[in-house]
Parts: sequence; structure tokens; C-alpha cells
Amino acid sequence: YYSQMKKIFVLTGEPSGDILASKVISKLKNSSPNIEYLSVGGEHLKALGIKSLYDLKEVTYLGFTKVLLNVFKINKKINETVNKVIEFNPDILFSVDSPDFTLRVAKKVKKRKPNIKTIHFVAPQVWVWREHRVKQLKSFLDHILLLFPFEKKYFDKENIKSTFTGHPLLEEQEKTKIDISQIVKKDKKIFSIYPGSRMSEINVLLPILLEFVKLMNEKYTDIFFIFHSTTEHSRLIHNLLSKEGFKNCEVISDGKIKSHVLKESIFAVAKSGTISLEICNAKVPSVIIYKMNSINFFIIRMLVKVKSPNIINIAANEEIIPQLLQSKCNPKDIFKTVDRLLNDKKILEKQVKKSQEIINTFKNAKSSEIASSVLLNQL
Repeated sequence: YYSQMKKIFVLTGEPSGDILASKVISKLKNSSPNIEYLSVGGEHLKALGIKSLYDLKEVTYLGFTKVLLNVFKINKKINETVNKVIEFNPDILFSVDSPDFTLRVAKKVKKRKPNIKTIHFVAPQVWVWREHRVKQLKSFLDHILLLFPFEKKYFDKENIKSTFTGHPLLEEQEKTKIDISQIVKKDKKIFSIYPGSRMSEINVLLPILLEFVKLMNEKYTDIFFIFHSTTEHSRLIHNLLSKEGFKNCEVISDGKIKSHVLKESIFAVAKSGTISLEICNAKVPSVIIYKMNSINFFIIRMLVKVKSPNIINIAANEEIIPQLLQSKCNPKDIFKTVDRLLNDKKILEKQVKKSQEIINTFKNAKSSEIASSVLLNQL
């Protein structure tokens, strides 16, 4: 007797979640090929042959003020997604990151169809927002998968089933030889720049970063700047770079090339976010930048208990990686900080050493496998 195919709905809300989900699902596909999938996903899930209900762009809204204007649209999207999930009637709703979207969907699905198991990956940053959010999760989540070991205590306290998986982005990548001599001239040092993956971030950060590069070029002649982008935005960044007439800048969007370029970099300037984990993991020194409009910043400041938006600094409880936020996120200050660090080998070595120590606590060689086995057990 062959039971009918099991079904999983994979729910993501932005490109970073799409990458994480795909790492877990590709492991699951290898171990149990007879599962049917449907998703709200991006290019990585699509590459695994998983159909998405609509383009991820339709939900990647960012910034409170924008969100306030879009509340009506977002609620409509949430309800449309809930209906589609229920129509698909999966055994598991596997939601990944983007809690403002995915958890609201999960909550409504659970209310209407309690027999659908809800598993969420990437804890909403309860240690950043408010701890009372943990209690609310209990009513509609069956299991939560955690990136960081220090999160577990919050969920244990409320008796919410949780598993620490570690971060899939820190798993050992298979070694591939990649030739980047086409991109970078032999005698140049590589400097990586991450302007963000959302349009709203790029609009704010890119002009600042271009001015920063100009300041760097006045002092350094041996540096080649590589902007790491998504396929979606690389054209735009490329056009802006050519418009400025930079001879020592390039844009890349291919994942394998990106990680290779990062490993070869002498330094990185990155938008605050998950990317800083990958940078630390590659043993590259960096600074973190972030700027949002002041209304958003004010709202976030009111809600947030933690002084730092950077996970490495939060876990270490000190500023290991310099942060230039809001008014400090300007070309001159970024240049001053980077220039100071580039000329102080000791500080650079200390930053790399300390961030390695922190990162080793959330490393797990098999995080995608652990996550996929939790899904399997629930089936």
C-alpha cells in the first residue's frame, strides 16, 4: 500500500529566505524524492523545480513608512496566500524568515486548518524586538528552527519546540576553482562592497558608496572595487558605475563568483544583515553601514532593546565590527574608518580573530541536514 504523496508548502518573503529555504529543500529532495512542493519563492527555489505562486518582488516590502502605505496591499497578499496554501492543503507549511509576512500567513493558516503542521526557520529577532512576541508564536507554530544557540532559551522558557540548526550559509561549500582574472587585473587588491538587495536600500546606500569610492581613489591606486548584487539589480548598479566613469569597479551577481571574490578580498563594506556572517566566515575584515529614513529609525529605536544591528556584535556584546549607522553612514566617515583600519594591521587581525571565535559558536557542518530532518520527522 503506497500512501499518497506528502506535500510541503515553502513560504519565503525575500531573496535571503529563498536561499536558506533552497538549501534545506535540496537536502530533502535528495533524501525523499516523493514530496510535492509549492512555494512563494525566488530564483533558488525555482532552480530546484519548485513553482512559486507569484513573483517574490510582490512581497518584498521594506521600511515601516512604506509598509504603512501598503498595509492594504499586504493584507490582500497575505489573505491571497493563505487561501492558496489551504487550497494546496500541505502536510507542512515551512515558512522561512520575513516574519512580518510569513508568520502572519502561518497564523491564519493554522487557525483555519489546525492539522497543517507549521515549521518556521529563522526565529524572528525576539531578542531584538520584544520578548512578548515569543508567547504569541506558541499559539500557531509547531516547531521553530534556530540559527543561533543563544536563541534557544527564549523558546524553551515558553515550551515551544525548537531545534538549533546553525546557519546554512556557514556550511563548508564544495571547493570549485574559479578564475576571476577576467574581472580583476593582476596587480589590484580586491575590495568587496555590499549595497543591499532591496531597491529601498540600494537607493539610499549606493550614492553614499559611490562617493566613498571616489574618496578611496584619491588615496589608493591599487584597489579594485567589486559590488556584490542580485541579478535583479546588477544592471542598475552597472549603469550608475559607468555613468560615474569608474575604471576600477565591477558588479557581480553570480553566487559562486561572489563567494570566491569575497575570499580574495582585503576588506569589505557591507549593509547590515546576514551578509556580515559570510564576510566574517571568509575571514575578511569589514565595516557595517546602514541608513533608513528617520521615521523608520525612530520607530525601530523605540522597539529595540539591542544597541547593535549586527549579529556578531550582539553575540559578542561588544563592537567587534565597526558600525556606521544613520548620520554616521556618510562617505567621509566611512572613508575615515576604512582608511584607519587598512593602515592598522593589528586591529584588522584582532577583528578577524574575534569574529571567528563568535562565528564558531553558530557553525554547524550539517545545518541544512538538521533542518531537513526536522521536516521529515513531522511528515
